[in-house]
Amino acid sequence: MPAKNSTIEPDGFTAEERAAMKARAAELRAEGKQGAKKADGLQAALDSIAKMAPDDRALAERVHVTITAVAPDLSPKTWYGMPAYANADGKVVVFFKDAGKFKYRYSTLGFEEAANLDDGDLWPISYALQKWSAVVEKKVIELVQAAVS
Repeated sequence: MPAKNSTIEPDGFTAEERAAMKARAAELRAEGKQGAKKADGLQAALDSIAKMAPDDRALAERVHVTITAVAPDLSPKTWYGMPAYANADGKVVVFFKDAGKFKYRYSTLGFEEAANLDDGDLWPISYALQKWSAVVEKKVIELVQAAVS
């Protein structure tokens, strides 16, 4: 979700968002082994995002904030070096592939088999992302909500 009444840092996350993510990672570690695993997955996803080129990183950060707000039951992790979000069974539901990874002209928001996007005999599972906007955010929210329903 877009940050309200807060300044977005040059790298995309607000100071409040960074603090919240660090606090959540600490909470997960405090939960013990299972929590520590989730905290490690979150850190790996954030590290993956931090390594991206600035434009890709800004998109990935907005995707991360949106997915974690809309589907808090999904656990961040990396998948083939990309930020991904898995269900309780550990199966990837949604992932973000930055444009720079394969030198594409757009980043990709993709959904795996665990996503509930079925629509008859044919449905899209991959979406090109070039810029973040209110329209893009609304569509991502709708897709993620459907994927986890």
